[in-house]
Order: sequence, then C-alpha cells, then structure tokens
Amino acid sequence: MTQTTKVPLDADEERITRAQHLLIQLGAALVSHPFDTQTHDRLRAFLADDADGVLASLEALQQRPETELRQRIAELSGHTLRSFGGSA
Repeated sequence: MTQTTKVPLDADEERITRAQHLLIQLGAALVSHPFDTQTHDRLRAFLADDADGVLASLEALQQRPETELRQRIAELSGHTLRSFGGSA
C-alpha cells in the first residue's frame, strides 16, 4: 500500500480552489435552473464579497516565477515535472 502525504494549500491557492468549486456549482445550477433566485443571490454575494480577494490571489499566483510554480505543482501532485526542454 502506498502512503501519501497531503500537502496543504497556501492561502491564495485555497481561496482560488474554493472559488473555482463554488463557481462551477453556481454555473451548473444556472444552466439547470436559470431563474432560481437563490442561485442568483449566491452569485451576487460572491461577486460583491469575495471576487476581489480571489482575483488578488489569482494575480499573486500568476506573479510567481515559473520555477516556483513548477516546484509547487510537483509538491501538490507528488510528481516531478520536466521543463519544455526535457530536463528536470
């Protein structure tokens, strides 16, 4: 049996991940029930209260150097990523 260690997300990664899950749920709800007022209220609340923080977190992640991003992806996935040139 292989034992894996779960690597925690940092604050920006956590905020983006939670927002992505919520927005996917809301998008699916809007498709299946386009006039549901609760869904619209949840989307409005997200846009009013959380969107700016999520966008700031996304900007922070996008500013990270590629080597740092690759290292973080490797930590989270448990795999070593190769560069486009083929060397690690």
